[in-house]
Amino acid sequence: MQRVCVFCGSSSGVKQEYAVGARELGLVLAKKNIDLVYGGGHVGLMGIVADAAMSAGAKAIGIIPRCLADKEVAHQGLTELKIVQTMHERKAQMSELSDGFIAMPGGFGTLEELFEVITWAQLGIHKKPFGLFNVAGYYDKLIEFMDYQVEQGFVPQRHREMIIVSDEAEQLVEMLESFHPVAQEKWASTRQI
Repeated sequence: MQRVCVFCGSSSGVKQEYAVGARELGLVLAKKNIDLVYGGGHVGLMGIVADAAMSAGAKAIGIIPRCLADKEVAHQGLTELKIVQTMHERKAQMSELSDGFIAMPGGFGTLEELFEVITWAQLGIHKKPFGLFNVAGYYDKLIEFMDYQVEQGFVPQRHREMIIVSDEAEQLVEMLESFHPVAQEKWASTRQI
């Protein structure tokens, strides 16, 4: 993998572990010669992961919509900052530039980005790995809910198993690097009536 897209909060959250995890992930990416693609902000976990990656020698490519850049949220010290017009363009470019995806703790936007790449994988639009960096158990309840979706027949087990989870940055990156997509049946063909 040459580039990993990280989805994460524009806030640092209430636990110090979130910021520590963001810094750790940035350093791990640089150590493994993987460049960062992310939302382009200088605030919250976004800024922390970008600064850590660049401080250790990785490139950081930020993609931010004009409306956010105009509010002075854009990180001006990045290797490359791309300003786009819409959130849709932002997500499309982040996906296009990346070989895999990691979701750190974050809010609704982070979940929306994560579930879009999960859905695209489910539909066969991409075969890139994606994972949850489960810092301080942040995603425990979401993981439990996704397992419940499987139990209730709304998510096939094989699609649930595509989601890589770890609470350690280096382990998660290594799992993404060793990911081999399995041939997926067309999701709609297994519908039970």
